[in-house]
Amino acid sequence: MSYQETYARWKSDPEAFWMEAAEAIDWVEKPSRALSAERAPLYEWFTDAKVNTCWNAVDRHVEAGRGDQLAVIHDSPITHSTKGITYRELRDRVASLAGALRAKGVEKGDRVIIYMPMVPEALEAMLACARLGAIHSVVFGGFAANELAVRIDDAKPKAIIAASCGLEPGRVVHYKPLLDAAIDQATHKPAFTVIFQREQEVAKLIEGRDFAWHTFQYGVEPAECVPVEGDHPAYILYTSGTTGAPKGVVRPTAGHLVALNWSMKAIYNVEAGDVFWAASDVGWVVGHSYICYAPLIAGCTTIVFEGKPVGTPDAGTFWRVIQNHRVKSFFTAPTALRAIKREDPKGELIGDYNLKGLRALYLAGERADPDTIQWAQRHLGVPVVDHWWQTETGWAIAANPLGIEELPVKIGSPSVPMPGYDVQVLDEGGHPVPAGTLGAIAVKLPLPPGTLPTLWNAEERFRKSYLNHFPGYYETGDAGYIDEDGYLYIMARTDDVINVAGHRLSTGAMEEVLAGHDDVAECAVIGVADELKGQLPMGFLCLNKGSNRPHGEVVKECVARVRDQIGPVAAFKLATVVDRLPKTRSGKILRGTMVKIADGEPYKMPATIDDPAILDEITEALKAMGYPRG
Repeated sequence: MSYQETYARWKSDPEAFWMEAAEAIDWVEKPSRALSAERAPLYEWFTDAKVNTCWNAVDRHVEAGRGDQLAVIHDSPITHSTKGITYRELRDRVASLAGALRAKGVEKGDRVIIYMPMVPEALEAMLACARLGAIHSVVFGGFAANELAVRIDDAKPKAIIAASCGLEPGRVVHYKPLLDAAIDQATHKPAFTVIFQREQEVAKLIEGRDFAWHTFQYGVEPAECVPVEGDHPAYILYTSGTTGAPKGVVRPTAGHLVALNWSMKAIYNVEAGDVFWAASDVGWVVGHSYICYAPLIAGCTTIVFEGKPVGTPDAGTFWRVIQNHRVKSFFTAPTALRAIKREDPKGELIGDYNLKGLRALYLAGERADPDTIQWAQRHLGVPVVDHWWQTETGWAIAANPLGIEELPVKIGSPSVPMPGYDVQVLDEGGHPVPAGTLGAIAVKLPLPPGTLPTLWNAEERFRKSYLNHFPGYYETGDAGYIDEDGYLYIMARTDDVINVAGHRLSTGAMEEVLAGHDDVAECAVIGVADELKGQLPMGFLCLNKGSNRPHGEVVKECVARVRDQIGPVAAFKLATVVDRLPKTRSGKILRGTMVKIADGEPYKMPATIDDPAILDEITEALKAMGYPRG
C-alpha cells in the first residue's frame, strides 16, 4: 500500500486505522475504541484499555523466545568500553530494580525523577518505573541544581534515581553535589534516592536517604508488571517554556505504545532483530521515544552511546559505531552532522569504515540545511530523511515513510504529514493559506495517539500554549508552507519570522543560502531591531576547519549570495564570523538569546545551554558590529 493510500485510509476512518495499529500491542484488557472525545478539545486515546509498557518493551520478547537477542548495546568511547545486555538480562535487571522501588513504597501513580548520563541503567530506571506504573520524569544529567529543584517541586517525586557522575571528553561531571543542592533548594523532598555509583567517581551517600544502586536491590523480590489504564501517564518530560517555568509534557501510556510501535516499521523501516541507533540523550524526547521505548517495543537492538560526534576521539566515531554494531537505521541531529562535516569536509573518515548495513539516515531536532543533507547523501549513499516532530508530539509529524514507500526527496522539506496529522498552514486569523504561502503551521484536532493530552498539573497553560490561538487546531509554534505536491517546509519558529520593512521573511531561508557557501560549516540568522525597517537580518558564520580565507571576503560573498537568491528585499548586510554558536545541549541554536543580546535586552541564562562562555563571545562579536545600538 502506497503512502497516499495509507494516509487516505487513516483520513477516511481514523478509528479503524488506530484500532488496527493497536492489534500489534499486548493488552491486559483490549480497548473497545480508539478515540475519546468527551472532553474535546482535550482528546484521549484507548482510555478503557489496560496495558503495561515494560511488558511490551521487554517481557513479551523473552516470552516469544528472543531472550538471547541483544536488547541494549552500551558504547562509550569516553571509557573505551562496550557491553551488550540481552532481553532476558534486561528483564531480570528491570524486575529487580522495580522490586526494590516497590519495597520502598513506590507504586502506581507515584513520580520518580531520573537524573542520569548515557548508561544502560538510565533505560533500566525508566523501564522499572513503567513496570510499576510509576510516572518517571527524566531530567538531563548534569542540569543545574536550580533547574532540577524546579522540576522536583513540580513533579513531587517519591524517589530520585541518579548516577554519581557523568563523563564528558576530558572531564567528570559531578552529579551528586548538584542533586544534593537541588534537594536542599526544593520545597518538596523525595523520600529517598538511589545512586548508581560509577567507578570514575564514587559519591558520598547521606545515611537514611541515599541508597547505592546494587545494595538497594540486594535480596529483594523481583516485581511483576502492573497493568495501568490506557490514559495513565507513562512519563512527564519538561520542555523549556517561554515564561521560564518549564512545561511538563505528559505522555499517555496506550497511545505512546501504539504510535511508537507503528512508527518503527512505517517510518524507520526496522523490525524485530534489527539494530537501531538514535544518537541523542535520554534527557530529550528523542531519547525517550527512540533510544528507550520504540526500539524495544519493536524488538530491535538499541544503542546507548556515551560520546560526542567529534572529539571522542574524532569525527569518525559515528561511522565506527554504525560499522561495529551493524546499525540499520541511524537517527541524529543536523547539528551533530554539521560538526562532523566541519571537521571532515570531504568525508574522508567515512571511507575508513564498512557501512554497507546502513539503510538510512534520519535527521530531526532543528532544520536540516540542504548543504548538510547533500553532504550526507554524497558520502553515505543512503536515503537521508529529514523529519519533523516535537517534544509535545513524541513522534514524527512529517517524514518520508521508508517502511511504507520511499517518496521522492525534496531537499529542505521533511516530506509529508504522517497518518494522524492533518497539517494546515494558517494566516494570523486562522484561515488556511494557498500552497507556497508562508504561515503558521497547525495540526487539526484531534492529534494522533502518543501526543500530549495536556501539561502536568497545568491544563490552563496547555490550552493557552497550544489550543487557544487557533481554535480547533494544535499550534506548533513553527512557521512554514506546504507546496503544491503536499510537501511541508519548516522555515523557522514563528518568532523567527522577521518583519523587514513590512515583508515577512524567514530566517531559515537565509540560513539555507549561507550554509551553501563552500567555506561555511554552520550559521545562524537572527532579526535585530532597526529604527527604519523594524528589523534587519544578521548572520553569524562558523567556517569549515582548514578554511584560511580572510573573514571579510567570506562575509562579502555571503551578503551577495543572500541578495542574489532571496533578493534585495531581505536587506541582508550584517554578518560576522564566529568560532561557535550558542546551543542547548541537544544542539538547538539559541537564536532568541542572541536577539536579546543584540537588542540590549535583559536575558536569563538558558538552563540547557551547552557552554555559557559562548554568549560572551557572541556579545563581543556584536559589539564589534556596533550592537546593541545607542
